[in-house]
Amino acid sequence: MKSPLRSAAPWPLLLALCASCPTVWADEAISTDRPDFVESSDVVGKGRYQIETGLGFERNKDAGLKTRTTTTPTLLRVGIDEAWEFRVETDGYTRLRAQDLTSGAVARERGMSDLALGLKWHTQDGDAATGKPGTAWLFHADLNSGSQAFRGQGVRPSVRFVAEWELADEWSVGVMPGLLLDKNGDGKRFTSGILAVTVGKGWTEKLHSFVELAAQQITSSRNGGSVLTFDIGGAYTLTNDVQLDVALSRGLNKYTPDLAWTVGLSVRF
Repeated sequence: MKSPLRSAAPWPLLLALCASCPTVWADEAISTDRPDFVESSDVVGKGRYQIETGLGFERNKDAGLKTRTTTTPTLLRVGIDEAWEFRVETDGYTRLRAQDLTSGAVARERGMSDLALGLKWHTQDGDAATGKPGTAWLFHADLNSGSQAFRGQGVRPSVRFVAEWELADEWSVGVMPGLLLDKNGDGKRFTSGILAVTVGKGWTEKLHSFVELAAQQITSSRNGGSVLTFDIGGAYTLTNDVQLDVALSRGLNKYTPDLAWTVGLSVRF
């Protein structure tokens, strides 16, 4: 499952790809699934692929433990046809530093996060004139493929639905409900909910911003508790095929990291 704000390994690779591959100019500007939590309803299109990557930083202090996490969230999107895309997603290389505030002892972990494989199905184009939203379904499965310290338990499937409305004066609204089948620390299966709402504003043809409320996980405390965030951020399109972005996330309860932020780069080929 995607997180809006999740080391720099993907950046040199992306820059090398940009330099070595001929640019394909699209009529419409790139549409990305980052940096907000709500996914886009768009797919990349038949024969196209898109890499969305960045750096994620997370800080938390709870129960006498201070943690700092750095990740390299990366999403590869491959167009199957004009309605479907194949997706490979991961938090990438992850570095965790945990400090016991009582003893001062520090523990460190480094490794790779799990991979998630998925499909996005674009079911309807939006129409601002009639108020019809653009819609899509996303089907993902997180795999226990990462390093031991960051590996989940078994295969964790999820399904999400996205609806996006284009409004007057370059405003937009997106909604994403969903369900995730996961395992808790005891290895028992549980189902958690997903629900997020984002409001976007286009200031120029290239500059866009958003605010968002995201319940990335809705479940009981015995299963890790509900993860709730308030997010803000923006994106700037350098060309129709290249986007830069930044976002900041504030945790809204004790089960959510206190603060997270991200910077990202997305390229379409």
